Formats: sequence, C-alpha cells, structure tokens
Amino acid sequence: MRRTLLFLLLTALLSAQAAPEVEITAEPLHRLIFTNDQVRVFDVNIPPNSQTLMHWHRHDYIYVTIGDATVITTVKDKAPVTLNVRDGDTLFVPGNFEHITRDGGAKPFRNITIEILQDEKLRHSSVQWDEERALKILDGGTQEILWVKDGIRVSEFQLQPNAAVPSRDHSRPVLLVAVSDLDVFTTDPRTHGGHELMPTPSHFSSGNVTWLPHGFGRPMVNAGTHNAKFVTLEFP
Repeated sequence: MRRTLLFLLLTALLSAQAAPEVEITAEPLHRLIFTNDQVRVFDVNIPPNSQTLMHWHRHDYIYVTIGDATVITTVKDKAPVTLNVRDGDTLFVPGNFEHITRDGGAKPFRNITIEILQDEKLRHSSVQWDEERALKILDGGTQEILWVKDGIRVSEFQLQPNAAVPSRDHSRPVLLVAVSDLDVFTTDPRTHGGHELMPTPSHFSSGNVTWLPHGFGRPMVNAGTHNAKFVTLEFP
C-alpha cells in the first residue's frame, strides 16, 4: 500500500514537472479583468497550498499585492525563491521568463498583475518626470512616488476621510488600483453649493482597477469613513 502511494505521488510530481508551460492568458488562476493598447490587467488569486501552472511572462509587469502572504516563485531551471509580501507592496518585474508561483502560507496570495504591453517602446522613451521619488504631504494624506520603470511613474496614496488628491492639469493616462475598499468623489463636495445636487461617490472594492484616460483632471476625495489606500500608474 505504501509503495503504491509513493508511486502515485512520484508519478504526479514527474507529471507536474513535465507539464508544458502555458501563456499567461491560459493560466486559470490569472483572471483577465481589463485590457487596452497599453496594459493587460490580471486578478491573481492563489489559495493556500496551491500553485499556478508554469506560465509565461512575455512583457515587463508590475504587481500590487492585496493582503499579506508568503509566496514561493520558481523560475524555470532556477531554484525557488520565497517572498513574504505585505498588503499594498508594489513591485516591478522584467519580463520574458516562465515560472510557477505557489502560495506557501495560511492566507491566499492575491495580487493585481499589470502587463506593460508597450514595454519595448517605453524602455527607449525619452519621457522625463519632474520627480521620480518623493513623499508628498497632502491635506489629510500622503503621496509616495515609489519609482519610474519603463517610463511609468508609480505612486502609493493614503487618504484620511475627506482628504483629497488635488486637481491637476494632467493629460497623462492613469491606472488606479484599489488596495483598500474605496469610496471616492471625483468632484470636490467641499465646494458644493446649496442649490446643487451632491455628487455621488464611486465605490471600488479592494483589488478593483480603473483607467483614467486624462489622469487626475479633477480632485479625488475620500468619501468613506476609513482611511483609503490605492496605487496609481501614470503613463507617458
């Protein structure tokens, strides 16, 4: 009985190792939630003690972690690497490789993976940003500019209730990733007049994304009763 069980386990292990790699779009734990000519965005959710298929990342990508987790990633023909990630961690990964990702803890590993479809073009872009790293103190919140990769500037925002990201003359498109649940006004209710209808807040659950083709042309105000946290990718 023990020999039979050992044989079955060994057969399953060898079969898994021999399984062919798949494209990221065919990997069942990567759910495509948004796409345009700039990005493909996947909601990745790996249950505890589960793993993805061996899959390709043919483009550079950025991922935003939703929740804390322990994850083991094994690039083909390389040793496994264990990472302890925290809620809101945002990382850039150069593409053109294949790997398996395994959840190594008691909590699911969830992240929002953003493939940069024009990475080759953007690597040679001459775009200049006024700031590539900074911590800006807002009225009731912060903007931490984390880094610029492939010409894309990535920031983490934290807003207290009623705090706002100020309006800017900003024509660059922005992808927003909600880390916490968000309720936001896209017009400032603090300037609301008595004869106007109050604006209706937009709700985003943790892990939701939205594409803002003209960036933050208007203020974004935290309409909720708790602190809001989100990540933005500003495109050239």
